Amino acid sequence: MVIPPRLAPLLQQFDFARERLTHRMTGPVMDSGDGSDTEVGPMTDEELFWEPVPGCWSVRRRTDGPGPRATLLAGAGDWGRDAAAYPHPWPPPFTTIAWRLSHLSEMLTLRADHTAGSRVLTRDDHPVSGGAAEAVAAFDTGAAAWRKALLSVDDAALDTVGYCTYPHGSDAEEPFIDIAWWVNQELLHHGAEIALLRDLHRARQR
Repeated sequence: MVIPPRLAPLLQQFDFARERLTHRMTGPVMDSGDGSDTEVGPMTDEELFWEPVPGCWSVRRRTDGPGPRATLLAGAGDWGRDAAAYPHPWPPPFTTIAWRLSHLSEMLTLRADHTAGSRVLTRDDHPVSGGAAEAVAAFDTGAAAWRKALLSVDDAALDTVGYCTYPHGSDAEEPFIDIAWWVNQELLHHGAEIALLRDLHRARQR
């Protein structure tokens, strides 16, 4: 299928951000920003769950219950992600890599489903990963599903309001091209946060 010209740069940006974050989490090298390779080891469980400040939101065993200021553990399986019904706590809790990566993976997976899948998946259906390797794999699966969904749309779909029926955002009120842009900025800013937390964890060990 021919990629709509307006979608092409967004798809290229998504691919770049996805690859850079994946390399940042898995190694053996990453792009340091100037085109040169910088060695980096695979992310550990310790990094995934590291809480640099008190009161973090994170991913937790369901049997342990939600963390500070959270009222529930979102997701499916033995692990869940700290969450709360609206209105959310203010100021927002600081979140761990585990929380941010789970959030990204869920968003990508559900938006893919509500664009080109069954359009019925909810947060309660999405399994939450309890380890670094599993969390990275879940991100990769979600990113691949979202990319496939992007490749399924035509130019008319880009202007269609509510083409994506994702229930946790403004998708029902926005043309699909705006949703594609929004997903990119989510990946870019959360990816940068994850990279920074890895750097801070490494510096702390030194």
